Amino acid sequence: MNIRAANESDYPELRLIYLESRRKRFHWVKIEEMKLEDFDRDTVEELIILAEQDSQITGFASLYLPDNFIHHLFVHPDFFGKGVRVQLVNAAIEKMNKPVRLKCVSENQKAMCFYENNGWKKVVEEGEPGEKYWVMIYE
Repeated sequence: MNIRAANESDYPELRLIYLESRRKRFHWVKIEEMKLEDFDRDTVEELIILAEQDSQITGFASLYLPDNFIHHLFVHPDFFGKGVRVQLVNAAIEKMNKPVRLKCVSENQKAMCFYENNGWKKVVEEGEPGEKYWVMIYE
């Protein structure tokens, strides 16, 4: 598996991964509210790194470097559970200064377990009812 910085020619595929992954996993969000253009809106001023295998993009992470913050981590549904997340998170951590932060939606129990099992710690739960998330750090 190769990890590299994304370029503009990768964006059509990244948009699809972002949309399809959220549609399959984000049961707390209305599917009809999700759009391809969300990727562009949600990654402004972020470094996007991607994982690829045999020239197919398997997932991506978007990083807001000034705050050492992982904003998004998404894996193509066909590659979920195949180590893509671990490699992307490790690559993201290498590009930033510790502590690295992220926010994980409280209802996303699978993601929460993944982060905790990989050394992340919950700091504080924030947000409005129905939109709560945990701020997590990796030191």
